[in-house]
Amino acid sequence: MSSAAAIAVDWGTSRMRLWVLSSDGSILAHRRSEEGLEGARDAGFDVILDRHLSTLGIGMDVPAIICGMAGSRQGWVEAPYADAPAALDHLIAKAAKVPVISRDVRILPGIAQRKEGAPDVMRGEETQLIGLGAAKGRKQVCMPGTHSKWVDMDGGRVGHFTTYLTGELFALFSRQSILRHSIGADAVFEAGNHAFAESCAAMIEAPEDLPKRLFSIRAASLLQGTGNSDSAAALSGLLIGAEIGSARRTYGTNALVTLVAAGFLGSLYENALATAGFRHSLANGEVLVRNGLFSAAQVWWPARFEARKIA
Repeated sequence: MSSAAAIAVDWGTSRMRLWVLSSDGSILAHRRSEEGLEGARDAGFDVILDRHLSTLGIGMDVPAIICGMAGSRQGWVEAPYADAPAALDHLIAKAAKVPVISRDVRILPGIAQRKEGAPDVMRGEETQLIGLGAAKGRKQVCMPGTHSKWVDMDGGRVGHFTTYLTGELFALFSRQSILRHSIGADAVFEAGNHAFAESCAAMIEAPEDLPKRLFSIRAASLLQGTGNSDSAAALSGLLIGAEIGSARRTYGTNALVTLVAAGFLGSLYENALATAGFRHSLANGEVLVRNGLFSAAQVWWPARFEARKIA
């Protein structure tokens, strides 16, 4: 594939996504697999990457830029955290080089917040932030998921950020706590579910009430016959509402929130943000991470692009 300019890889805990990019950022080919951090540690990151690229006919002369857990302490090569507040351009320049392989491979670092009383880290999300671009002025970014992130940005600089274990808590409470008897294994609900809306609104106003409101899901199923779907919706509403209520107290509602989400989860967060009084715009996380990796590739290998050099 002679027109390939760079390889972009998002290598997470559970899966890997790879794109072959042209000099203008167009996708020439892509691959996805379940070969995340744990599997890659056993099989070898280099072995997996070369296998996918060999299948696509990509030569060893094409460089690769990687983000995510491949740069963690347990990953391929550790890309040490940059300290917040952090300029996104500087993150690109701090990418770690993978040694002793023929291909030029760089791994982007995450960001560490070493603030007393609010330690936090991100790895992978910073590349989505790079993909957002350095718009002028202050903005907030909400990045839902297993570990949701709220990020305060000023232009191309990441300031304070907060991680909420919203998705992980939903999995734990619904599968391993007493609430599993009320929710069941396969409960689903619509984004407009009344139980979600009511629970979410209550938590936005009083996120500190979360512990006492959780057991009410079990009680309602026993005493009022609440079904599995409504119980699942109520749990989701409580957890997302508590996250957004806490974030509203921390960050305020003056800035436009960029919501990095799609599909059903995106719909839930859009409803919750509107309830809390946030103005928001929607961004696709996969597009952002790919754009961020493309921006980093332009900096590292300018001869393959019409791009600026590392400062």
